[in-house]
This record gives sequence, C-alpha cells and structure tokens, in this order.
Amino acid sequence: MATLKSIWLHSVRLYIQIGLFFYYKKITLKGKHNVPKKQPILFLGNHQNALLDPLLIATKSGRFCYYLTRAAVFKKPLISRLLRSLNMLPVYRVRDGWSTITKNNSIFNKSVQLLSNNYAITIFPEGSHNIVRRVRPLSKGFTRIILEFTEKFPDQTIHLIPVGFNYENIKAKGNRVSIHFGKPILSSAYADINTVDATNLLKQDVFEAMSKLTTHIPEANYETTLQQLQDLNVDFTNPEQVNTCIKTNFKNCVSTPYNPSFIKALVKPLVYLLLCVPIIIWRTLVKPKVDEEEFMSTFRFAICLSLVPLWVLLLCIVLFYAFGLTVAGIGLGVLIVLMLVYIKS
Repeated sequence: MATLKSIWLHSVRLYIQIGLFFYYKKITLKGKHNVPKKQPILFLGNHQNALLDPLLIATKSGRFCYYLTRAAVFKKPLISRLLRSLNMLPVYRVRDGWSTITKNNSIFNKSVQLLSNNYAITIFPEGSHNIVRRVRPLSKGFTRIILEFTEKFPDQTIHLIPVGFNYENIKAKGNRVSIHFGKPILSSAYADINTVDATNLLKQDVFEAMSKLTTHIPEANYETTLQQLQDLNVDFTNPEQVNTCIKTNFKNCVSTPYNPSFIKALVKPLVYLLLCVPIIIWRTLVKPKVDEEEFMSTFRFAICLSLVPLWVLLLCIVLFYAFGLTVAGIGLGVLIVLMLVYIKS
C-alpha cells in the first residue's frame, strides 16, 4: 500500500511539474540549500496565490509534504478522499463553527507524530490567502504544533523554513515567480521558554524572516506605495531589491525595462487559434464564476492541467486518423514548440 501511494504521489508531482513548466515563464529558486533532506521540517510561507502556493512547495522544495488545509474544501466525500490521498489534512477555523475547533486536536497530534518521524509539513501561518503584497499577522496555530513537539520529543528539533512566494503578476498567466527559502529557525531555541512568551517570540521571529523573503509593503499607505512600485516597474520577484526601495523611500530602486517580445506577439494568434476551445471554456464558463482574485490563477491552471491536454490529445487523434502517425507527431511537436515560445518569450 505504501508503495502504491508513493507511485501515486510521484506521478502527481511529475504531472504538476510539467504543468507548472508550461504555465510560468520562469520559476526561480533561492536558498534551496537551506532545506534539510531528512530532518523534520515546517515550511512556513506567505499565502497570496491559493492552490498554486502549495503546488510550488510540492514540486520545488525537494521534499514530499503534508499540508494543513482549510476544512471547508473537504466537505464533499470524493474531494475529501482525493485531498487526503495527496497528504492534505483539514484544519478548522472559527468561521467553520466553534463546535468544529476541537477537531483540530487530532490534526495537531498527527502533525506532531509526523514531524517526530522526520516528515515535512507545510503551513501558511497567515491563516488565509490574500493578494496583498505584504506578510499579514500570523495566527498561532503553527506555534502550538511546535511547542507540543518540543514537549513530547525534547531530543528532536524541527527545522522551521520560512518561505517567500514572489509573483511578478499574481493574476496573469505566463508570468515569473520566485520562491525564497530562508535559513532554518530551530524549534529547540524555544524549548525552555514559557508557553506565552514562546508563542509570541515564534510568531515574531517567523514574521520577520518571512518579511525579508517576499515584498513587504507596510499597511499604512499600501495602495500609494504599491502604485509607486508599479510605476517604477520594479521586479517583484526580487524582494530584497523591492524592500530596499520601500525602506529608502524610493531613493534606492532598480527599475526593470519593459521589452515587449515580437516573437510572442507573432505566435500568440496561432496558439489561441489552436487552443480555442479550452480558451473559450475558460473565458465564458469558468472565469466569470471566479469571485476571489486569489483563485484566478488556480482555476486557470486547473484548465491548463486538465482541458488543454485533453484538447491537444483530441487534435492529435484527428490528425492521426486523417493523415497518419507522422503528421500527428509533427502536429504535436509544432504545437508544443509554439506554446513554449509563447510562454517563455
């Protein structure tokens, strides 16, 4: 059974990796050497882009993870089975009803046991997703897991890995993203501190670490600051530069020149023509029903991961029956090249 699950997880990860390769123009990793290979890990990241944040951790961190996920998405039995097969664990919030909060006890206990066996767990300590370019106040749920672990397993240490997700344009397709893995914060440093102080110190230390790994625009004058950064055309995938720009009151900023791609403009009509059916379904049936901006990329990626491959397969089948295997293979190759040129240029 364990072997079957391992095959399933490897297969899903590979498929998602291919999907992300075709979805993003460029994915940059920084600090991956900070991620231990075998020790217990808590990945603690900012949460701007709904499902794409955990998918990037799943495919780029080098570790298979368990994910603490909001319980609302587990309501349907079939979806619940699928999510649990992908190592997702439901976490209940106040908005789910006070009566459900006690269900978190078993999830936290399971998390502690997983960490004691050197597994990795991903948590988004802000408690929800939001498109704003700053680290929001952290909830204390992750600290409970850490403190329970240090009490039950005093001879072991969790490596807390702060993670910064940096999207060039969260809502757009084909943009760039960088993932910054910070230096580990060791749980053992909080073992001899009383619970209240340890909780506050953990939240403070993780917040400060995350704020250095992603663009952190202070809440005061947020919209004005964001507009100034956009006018300067800063590189939002380079949080160190952007945060320096903010801290120096826009005196030390690096602008990125806008260079429109002629090749991209040339192949775009061909790509849109060849993928017309998935694009029409996305624009007319799916996109209008996406209410939250944070889910826009998630649903677009879901279309790319499901409908686009099915449509390409159908085109290849038509070419095969009409002109033979050679023409079908050439057609597939041409379409893949056109898509890559459009996305990567």
